[in-house]
Amino acid sequence: MNNKIFTVIGGGTGTFSILNGLKKYSDHINAVVTMADSGGSAKKERDEWGLLPNSDIRKSLIALADISTKDSHLLRQLFQYRYSNQKGISGMTFGNLFLATLTKLLKSQKKAIEKAGDLLNIKGKVLPVTMDKINLKAVYEDASVIIGEHFIDEPLHDGRLAITNLSTQPQAKATKDVIQAIIKSDYLIIGPGGFYTTILANLVIDGVADAIRKSKAKKIFIMNLMTEYGQTYGFTASRFITELNKYLDSNLLDYVVINNKSIPDKIIKRYKKYHAQPVINDLNSSVKFKIIEDDLISSDLIRRVKGDKLHRSLIRHDPDKLACICMKILNLL
Repeated sequence: MNNKIFTVIGGGTGTFSILNGLKKYSDHINAVVTMADSGGSAKKERDEWGLLPNSDIRKSLIALADISTKDSHLLRQLFQYRYSNQKGISGMTFGNLFLATLTKLLKSQKKAIEKAGDLLNIKGKVLPVTMDKINLKAVYEDASVIIGEHFIDEPLHDGRLAITNLSTQPQAKATKDVIQAIIKSDYLIIGPGGFYTTILANLVIDGVADAIRKSKAKKIFIMNLMTEYGQTYGFTASRFITELNKYLDSNLLDYVVINNKSIPDKIIKRYKKYHAQPVINDLNSSVKFKIIEDDLISSDLIRRVKGDKLHRSLIRHDPDKLACICMKILNLL
């Protein structure tokens, strides 16, 4: 283990993958997680219980959890368990219910997240990017406006339309813990994940982009494997970078990591019904950052968990491959 501080900015399964791999190399990992989730169990947490959404928090806690003993492995499985037939909580996970209950007992969602981290013996900290209650607001090229992460991620409108501006409603401030984590980091990793709904959803929070600019950390962006209908329809690698720079305001990246392994035809065919395709690397030598290409795809078959009602990715980044390549390019292996 090394003493360098890593901060990963994102949320969802993409952040889960990089955190799950990184914890083998460091005990000093900060997971800065979006609080804009509004679909699935998040709707119940927000509308009925008055809480910030816990799903991305839970995923990051699980990713960083200790699994060195049978009991710790069982606890991790418990947090992942999803109810499927129980009225009122079908589709929810034990981890989300645990965090909601712990919040009521401790009278603080921040304290509940910290206590859950202690119980799971996580390798670092999981930090909500803001404690403000927000919704994402997307403005599209036809001037239409969509409110809510879920409706951006799983569009009822024409998902080919490009998003011209992303913000939050109301405007939100990053927590002091998040700002300090970013500034004090040795290495910042942005992505992978839903580009607008998990990655840029963090960068539009007041204070985050400025902290990234001030940080002297080496900065890595992990490119998504596939485009997303409703968010990045038709995007190439250069389009991702152009859009990212709109919210960071300058070319701050030191490295961009992108997959170069071919995706199986049977997977591509399944993605076609979601209007998605592999991200094409059209970056050239004129960019200021170093381009790192490698096989990043997980060989694990992704199966839908019973009770899960949301659309999920069919392929994902491999945690070990991601972490290993990050450690190599940073000369830490």
